[in-house]
Amino acid sequence: MSSTGPLVCTSIAQVREQIESRVARGARSVGLLPTMGALHHGHVQLARRARDENDLAVVSVFVNPLQFGPGEDFESYPRQLEQDLALLAEVGVDLVFAPDVQEMYPDGVPVVSVTSGAAGGVLEGATRPGHFDGALTVVNKLFTIMAPGPGTPFRAYFGEKDAQQLLLMQRMARDFDHRVEIRPVPIVRSERGLALSSRNQYLSEEQAEHALVLHSTLRALAAGELTLEQARQRVDAEPEVSLDYLETVDPRTLEFVAPEPGVLALVAAWVGPTRLIDNMRI
Repeated sequence: MSSTGPLVCTSIAQVREQIESRVARGARSVGLLPTMGALHHGHVQLARRARDENDLAVVSVFVNPLQFGPGEDFESYPRQLEQDLALLAEVGVDLVFAPDVQEMYPDGVPVVSVTSGAAGGVLEGATRPGHFDGALTVVNKLFTIMAPGPGTPFRAYFGEKDAQQLLLMQRMARDFDHRVEIRPVPIVRSERGLALSSRNQYLSEEQAEHALVLHSTLRALAAGELTLEQARQRVDAEPEVSLDYLETVDPRTLEFVAPEPGVLALVAAWVGPTRLIDNMRI
């Protein structure tokens, strides 16, 4: 990495050339962090893992239109590349791949895409149809673009906050025989427990206070202080908070199960107009 920060590549050809040349010059492993930008401290932790565990750390910054449904916040989603680059420079990231939509989808919506199946149609997928198909399609492209040749370890980093996405990425990597190791990174929280998210910046100070009910309710559920139905009622009773779902699932399959040790509790809710998610092992 240069003293001025990571090299920014805007084309597929350029980022491929950079990865190939740096591997040829001795980089023994490549770590990729896929993002949509608007980076926060949680992303910094992910980028730091990619930096610490690999010779070459690459971050993609691409607001993927395929992940947004009708009425969602694609147009207003924060785009702040210069701020993102400053954060990544502090971590020591080597390359940033920041293509535009035309570069990634030159013919418009892809004719061939990845579908998420039954596991992508529940929870987040039930509320946001097509979201995971879009996420899997773009990450499938990124894996193809970024992967070094055989013999060079390739690792991709995903946060555990997006638990359903993490499971689907692991399945896709396995089903498509990508030469990539998926590395999960624990949820990063504020001092008061709110899971960090790019969408937190939409919250007013009062809404951020109300949003704390998500984490506190998960903790109470995990401690056995609430039943699942009581936990749902607690979230829904919070001012400005509207529950979408609160479920307990098998973390390997996402099948709905009763609350018991080892299962995963997932919650999604609107806080004002902002949709937030969180999860916790019981």
